[in-house]
Amino acid sequence: GVWGHSTAERKILEAGDVEEALKAAQVIGDDAIQKKTTGRVRPETFTHGSSAQRMKWFRRGFDTGELSACDTFSGEP
Repeated sequence: GVWGHSTAERKILEAGDVEEALKAAQVIGDDAIQKKTTGRVRPETFTHGSSAQRMKWFRRGFDTGELSACDTFSGEP
């Protein structure tokens, strides 16, 4: 997201790029992968976050452009 913010500031994003990034974050969420491969979702086994979490953190980095806003370990929602 932070990198996307930087590219937006430099005006090198194309129409639809952000939507494509959010779609990518959605389809590679642990829940989406588990549902597709096993038909079940087991949150206790997630290693990289749900689709919603991945989309949220991409959006936060993109909107702020600040690496410090993307600390997924701090416990901030």
